Amino acid sequence: MKIGIVCYPTFGGSGVVATELGKALAAKGHQVHFITYSQPVRLDFFSENLFYHEVSVSDYPLFEYQPYELVLSSKLVDVVKHEKLDLLHVHYAIPHASAAYMAKQILASQGINIPFITTLHGTDITLVGKDPSFEPVITFAINQSNAVTAVSESLKKDTYINFHNIKKDIHVIPNFICLDEYNFTDVKCHKKIYAPNGERVLIHVSNFRKVKRVDDVLRVFDKVRKKIPAKLILVGDGPERANIEKLCRELNTCDDIKLLGKIVNPEQVLSIADLFLLPSETESFGLAALEAMAAKVPVISSNSGGLPEVNEDGFSGYMCNVGDIDDMAEKAIHILKDDTTLNKFKHNAYEQAKKFDIANILPLYENLYKEVLKKTKFKI
Repeated sequence: MKIGIVCYPTFGGSGVVATELGKALAAKGHQVHFITYSQPVRLDFFSENLFYHEVSVSDYPLFEYQPYELVLSSKLVDVVKHEKLDLLHVHYAIPHASAAYMAKQILASQGINIPFITTLHGTDITLVGKDPSFEPVITFAINQSNAVTAVSESLKKDTYINFHNIKKDIHVIPNFICLDEYNFTDVKCHKKIYAPNGERVLIHVSNFRKVKRVDDVLRVFDKVRKKIPAKLILVGDGPERANIEKLCRELNTCDDIKLLGKIVNPEQVLSIADLFLLPSETESFGLAALEAMAAKVPVISSNSGGLPEVNEDGFSGYMCNVGDIDDMAEKAIHILKDDTTLNKFKHNAYEQAKKFDIANILPLYENLYKEVLKKTKFKI
């Protein structure tokens, strides 16, 4: 198949999943074309089946905000026609699904039928989608999609709750990881850099937005370090960083915290950790938690959104109520208190991650592509 993938090319989960999906499809022999405004951060290599098409937005004085959706639609028309794509797979409802619909209509007027699949990832539904000004467009674009997927049952439910006029059946295809990328042999050597005296290493990875509750991470860590020698690694960046730096000074924990900023491939950093903290207000899935488990790192998370579908309470880690830092700290100390308990949770975390290996998820997308193509083959 010749597949066009539209995504945000950033560090966010939707861009990571879309890029890794495209790379896996290319490895299976499909021809994959990424269409976006800059090269996706995870698209760090190319093969004979991988292509990148940049969407260039010109700076016209007339526009205060550049019309990216229109330029994207035009680019999709161009790539579909000249690369003879079979289908489009757009990640994130707005503006990608609406741009795909516009491109589809333009191509139909030229006798070309191009189906498109929309994958919902989270904030396009739970945050942007709650803005009434976007609701009619998102509803229309979803209903006009040839197929719609969501990354969790929780997100599927939220979509139907937030958008009362959705008529499409939503397929749940969970996020995934590539387990082959999580095999490291020099973990102990790297761990000494951050924990020279054998301290336990806790880690958090996010975009540092309020919904991630990174301040809870610091408060949980402060309680843990008072019971067990520990270090904290923070990976990522965002609007809450200044507040986090201020809070670590107030708690007098700065000497035990390392802020690494944005990292394209966090797998190696995760591999040196003993525990992952994800106390988010909500997560549509919790890809960061899954990446941690693939690195054999148990997870303490909140119990909201799609996290219960990823983190099995008492097995791969523990779940707690949002904002309950005392319970999170207590559960963290239980996991970290001795090597026997910690190693059991590490083993279980990896076993849980196996369920979401790309080898199990990729066929779900391939089968959906084939089903859509079969239904639309003779329709113009």
